[in-house]
Amino acid sequence: MLLISLKEVPKKEQRSHAHNLLRECLRTRHIEYVTDQTPIIRNEHGKPSLAEFPEIKYNLSHADGIAVCLIADSECGVDCEGVRPYRPNVVRRSFSENEKFLIENAPETERDLLFFRLWTLKEAYVKAIGIGISYPLNTVEFSFDGDKIISSVKDHNFRQYILKDGKFIVSVCTKNKGGLYE
Repeated sequence: MLLISLKEVPKKEQRSHAHNLLRECLRTRHIEYVTDQTPIIRNEHGKPSLAEFPEIKYNLSHADGIAVCLIADSECGVDCEGVRPYRPNVVRRSFSENEKFLIENAPETERDLLFFRLWTLKEAYVKAIGIGISYPLNTVEFSFDGDKIISSVKDHNFRQYILKDGKFIVSVCTKNKGGLYE
């Protein structure tokens, strides 16, 4: 289940807003007593899980104007971003040579969107595998064939949503286990 909220929330409240989305998603599984005090455990890299419900695989993301919650049957990751001017230093440090080529050769009016499409896929992947950005991001590679996402990662599924006429990007990654969503 993927729940997206496009809502301006003050920066101090964005994390809480994302956790409210988690509670909404958990209600679909008839779990209603998760609160701010519900114990959350973290793996050695910081990936959270619910101590009382280890079978629930979830991930959260938030940025200015957007929050996302993903619950899946297998390990999962989600990332959302508002599209803004891309940072060439991040491209040099975190993107493969083929991805750099894609961005450098895209029309200038499409570069920011393309950067965040690639970046959110990378972020969703490292969140799904539970490592975070300590993973060498330039070793996982993405490209596009129309709406199809092409990835160097073969044991995960990817989806992407471009919202509000390209103002926001949401990328989803789940480990293969028979399907993206329950």
